[in-house]
Amino acid sequence: MNVRFSVIVSIILLLAIYRVIPHPPNVSPVAAMALFGGAYFADRKLAFIIPLFALVMSDLIIGLHDTLFFVYGVFAVTVVAGIWLSNRLSVITIASTAIATSLLFFIVTNFGAWLFNQGLYPMTSAGLLQSYIAGIPFYANTLIGDLFFTALLFGGFQVLERNISGLVTQPRL
Repeated sequence: MNVRFSVIVSIILLLAIYRVIPHPPNVSPVAAMALFGGAYFADRKLAFIIPLFALVMSDLIIGLHDTLFFVYGVFAVTVVAGIWLSNRLSVITIASTAIATSLLFFIVTNFGAWLFNQGLYPMTSAGLLQSYIAGIPFYANTLIGDLFFTALLFGGFQVLERNISGLVTQPRL
């Protein structure tokens, strides 16, 4: 097993631990893990499998819910966005992709909350709008977490690549 692979896997698994310790609501490394995995694993199967494994393991600890299908669906799309991002790494593309996937997460998961949490919102367009309005404070935290962890992962890995020769000389996995 090479150094680059070990470092990338370790980073993703360590960030999954953040999900199980107390933290502000919705300030999570999930989207960053998916983007990072998509961008840095050359083996596209691993780009999905390793971050998804980390997400599932942490979900088993913190608990499962009715909208997991929506969360995991957006997670997969975020990995695809990371794959797209892999040949376009710049501060602007990384930040804009993190913002776009964060917004997608908000739209899709609030739709799921409206659809599956009967009784919380009426099953009308007004009820759907209520679910989006109620989600705005959580979206602010999601966006903060997504941008923070994305900057930490991508920026931190760039620093590691500059300082650990084994990361630079080995091909991307």
